[in-house]
Amino acid sequence: MSPTLAIAIYVLIWWVVLFAVLPLGVRTQGEDGTVVPGTPESAPTAPRFLRIVLLTTLLASLVFAAFWAVVRFGLIDFGYWLGGGSPP
Repeated sequence: MSPTLAIAIYVLIWWVVLFAVLPLGVRTQGEDGTVVPGTPESAPTAPRFLRIVLLTTLLASLVFAAFWAVVRFGLIDFGYWLGGGSPP
């Protein structure tokens, strides 16, 4: 796997994990009963962006490490699945 492909795959995994992590632990203004005028009730009370970014980076790194190990050690024959190899 080339470094460019690895970076592209990591960025893709990071964004997918971000959208999975975003709703974790969020309290809305409607749930807290403190709706700021001009905002929807579904707006978060305290977004905690740094926590979300760090958790996303940690989880994306673990998923990427698992993906890299599968590719590196040939646990799945990607040549076959991508149409270029013989059946396992």
